[in-house]
Amino acid sequence: MKCLILAGGSGTRFWPYSRHNRPKQLLNIIGDQSMLQMTVDRLKKIKKVTDIYIITRKDLRDSIINDITGVEPENVIVEPSGKNTAPAIGIVGAFLNLTDPDSVMGVFPADHIIVGHRKFQKAVYAADRIAKKDENLVTIGIKPTKPSTAYGYIQLNEISEEDHLDAYRVKTFAEKPHKELAKRFLASGDFLWNAGIFVWQINTLLSSIEKHMPELYDTLLTIREHLESSKSIDKLWESIIPQSIDYGLMEKANNIFVVPADFEWNDLGSWDSLYEIFAKKDGENVIRGSGTVL
Repeated sequence: MKCLILAGGSGTRFWPYSRHNRPKQLLNIIGDQSMLQMTVDRLKKIKKVTDIYIITRKDLRDSIINDITGVEPENVIVEPSGKNTAPAIGIVGAFLNLTDPDSVMGVFPADHIIVGHRKFQKAVYAADRIAKKDENLVTIGIKPTKPSTAYGYIQLNEISEEDHLDAYRVKTFAEKPHKELAKRFLASGDFLWNAGIFVWQINTLLSSIEKHMPELYDTLLTIREHLESSKSIDKLWESIIPQSIDYGLMEKANNIFVVPADFEWNDLGSWDSLYEIFAKKDGENVIRGSGTVL
């Protein structure tokens, strides 16, 4: 498996601690390592993983190369400008297609907390196996522990297919719900949190983009030709319409499976979410560093 870590980010989620040139994934928010380094280390523990790639903004490349261990400098890929997740994933898929089109590609956010490595690895292995069977797009969903309005949801078919006992076909993707709808999602038992983790064969990814996002696919083919001849892709890239992989591909395809996982997960989307995971003391306060409650 070749793994791609999405590490763009504008530095707004944890302002003023984060900045444009030091976004969340490069901060030591919950320990002595950055979120990105924790993600790299997590993936390197998985035996199936052979290569790790990071796609990021041009102005973050040097910081990542200097601060992150375990990833070769040439595997830190720069997107000319932010175009959301579909073009970012697509360009790396087109790049990897040049040398290893039949390999499996895993896509992971750079800045999520995952606790329970064995459960995480088990889910990744199941996704890898299903991606290799037929031409399946696979995502990993988190079993919800509360009716959260902070996450998108994935609805699954309740009956697992015999060929994929660890996974279910996806019925639909749902945007972040309001509180009452989130409660109904949780009560139904057939909704999972959307963790933004995807696994597929590179050929399957590109053929799916061709079917559901043909304009992007055509541009990616030309970009691939430019990559082969070391030509600039900046003008081609600017012509791409920004779009998320969820909206552009996953919500349209019908060959999607979801692997339910029960490792502890949090995408740390706000200061409130950080407050939830830290131990409380002195009147429900969280103190990090040399703080004092008066």
